[in-house]
Amino acid sequence: MSFDWGIIIANWKFLILQGLMGFGAFGGGTLRLAIPALVLGFILGVIVGLCRLAHRPWIHYPAVLYVEFFRGVPLVMVIFWFWFLIPQMTGQRLPEYTVALTAFVVFEAAYLGEIVRAGIQSVPRGQVEAATAGGLSYRQMMVHVILPQAIRNMIPSLVTQFIVLFKDTSLASIIGMMDLTKAAQTVSQREIRPFEMYLFIAVVYWIFTYSMSRFSQWLEVKMSPERAPTRRAALRAATAEAPA
Repeated sequence: MSFDWGIIIANWKFLILQGLMGFGAFGGGTLRLAIPALVLGFILGVIVGLCRLAHRPWIHYPAVLYVEFFRGVPLVMVIFWFWFLIPQMTGQRLPEYTVALTAFVVFEAAYLGEIVRAGIQSVPRGQVEAATAGGLSYRQMMVHVILPQAIRNMIPSLVTQFIVLFKDTSLASIIGMMDLTKAAQTVSQREIRPFEMYLFIAVVYWIFTYSMSRFSQWLEVKMSPERAPTRRAALRAATAEAPA
């Protein structure tokens, strides 16, 4: 079987501009789905993670239930819930992109919330006690002492989850959203050249995931304790901002 590069060259605009970036008549787009899902999922994950650490039961237990529930079901099932159930409940069909983005944000926030919780708990207890003794408020303690150290500890797990999310965006094609995988399927059905199409999108996915992995390694070095300000200096600066 010969490999036909011409199929990829002839359809690269549709595959890259429409399938990958979402510029075209069909909307969608892998990056157009992945980037907002990463940002919104992380924001919701931070909220969920902080709620998991809350001492008030009415905040803590709903967050635990949320995390355990969505970590216990497949992502494809969550996509189908939003795709089939919401139209039945509201009588109005949502666009494929809206369904996919909502499902990814809700699903990924459960995993990201656990990463945030573990990252915050990895900060030594002595740092919290020192910040409290220095007269910092809860917000100042989080911003100046806990979160800078927690984020450094979370980087490997966060990037791993972001890579998983990026690859999982291919599941959006099952509801007809025109992402990179769906674009490759469309071209493959027209040209009857599945090998070239799926090899091409595999290379594209690999390039993005490998780049994210390398960026993670660079960021870990950049945020290493040897390069960052000392914890004592950060605590001293934060204490100076605390009200007398």
